[in-house]
Amino acid sequence: MATATYITRSPAVTLSGKGTVSDQKTASPFKIPQFSMNRRRFTALFASLHNDNNTSNGSNKIRKAVGLEKLFEDSPYDAVSKDSSLHPRPLTSTPLPNTISDGPRLRVAYQGVRGAYSEAAAEKAYPNCEPVPCDQFDAAFEAVEKWLVDRAVLPIENSLGGSIHRNYDLLLRHNLHIVGEVKLAVHHCLLANHGVRVEDLKRVLSHPQALAQCEYTLTKIGLSREAIDDTALAAKHVAFEKLKDTGAVASSMAAKIYGLNILAENIQDDCDNVTRFLMLAREPIIPGVEKPFKTSIVFSLEEGPGVLFKALAVFALRQINLTKIESRPLRNQPLRASDDSNNGSKYFDYLFYVDFEASMAEERAQNALRHLKEFATFLRVLGSYAVDTTML
Repeated sequence: MATATYITRSPAVTLSGKGTVSDQKTASPFKIPQFSMNRRRFTALFASLHNDNNTSNGSNKIRKAVGLEKLFEDSPYDAVSKDSSLHPRPLTSTPLPNTISDGPRLRVAYQGVRGAYSEAAAEKAYPNCEPVPCDQFDAAFEAVEKWLVDRAVLPIENSLGGSIHRNYDLLLRHNLHIVGEVKLAVHHCLLANHGVRVEDLKRVLSHPQALAQCEYTLTKIGLSREAIDDTALAAKHVAFEKLKDTGAVASSMAAKIYGLNILAENIQDDCDNVTRFLMLAREPIIPGVEKPFKTSIVFSLEEGPGVLFKALAVFALRQINLTKIESRPLRNQPLRASDDSNNGSKYFDYLFYVDFEASMAEERAQNALRHLKEFATFLRVLGSYAVDTTML
């Protein structure tokens, strides 16, 4: 029978000589931020829209800016610690440049080592960028916040494995903004050192989701499975240790980088294996309406019959399609007793992450969130960004 173990590694990671980010630092207890009157983060955004009033559609943009400003007048976006004069202006909703104003290539953080699927996603999101590997998801978030890199590209869900819950939690813990998404088709390969045949293998290493996605093939071969942090690290381990009885499930790019032989290609059980990645930055983009946009939010509600239905109805009433809803327990919150004293039951508080197909530049989206704010106990816009309509 196949067995499974788990291999871990050091949490510290060096970001191309620019600095070290470590997961060993204890995070401060997480608290849900309250709405404030601080709007410094949006000042440049509205000023940019108002400055366009000399164009033919200037009045349109001013009207949208006023609507956005009113909606976010008590926005939950926290002011950053750096001096606002040193902060870049909000990014535009046009295709993001591959280089920053000074000329160097964009530095884009991803989780894993060279040859990881996340590296391929970073290069698809930002062609000609400088991919910067990070040991853990936390390190990639911190690298952007500490100005060690310009962007981060991190997975949020897979068509077979579902959501990456860790990154949902980190989106709320860190002050970064979703500025785009990229979808990557995943093609798994069985890799081994040169001279090793399939029948020589006794075990295979890879990320837990990759092993699960190739379960039928691996079971048919009769290999035991061992989980490791990411697919490319598995390939690197097999190559560097010169293992003769161990293979790896990883990409063809990982095979090329680490000099491994591809024993079998496309070994995933389902050919429709797609991972969706989020593009993260320190500043939000200016939402547009010239192409399909998606908006991601997170909110919490009071407990009660039909409360979630009421929250989702604000979108249905305005013909706004929801593409995803995910609930996560609100951490560091004790169980609460039901308001019904005769019931005596207790319940968890939850956060709801929702993606919907509309731009924050649209009046219907603004009205929906105004409506939601009337009864939500917490609401934050994570980003409004262009939909990725391409596939590899």
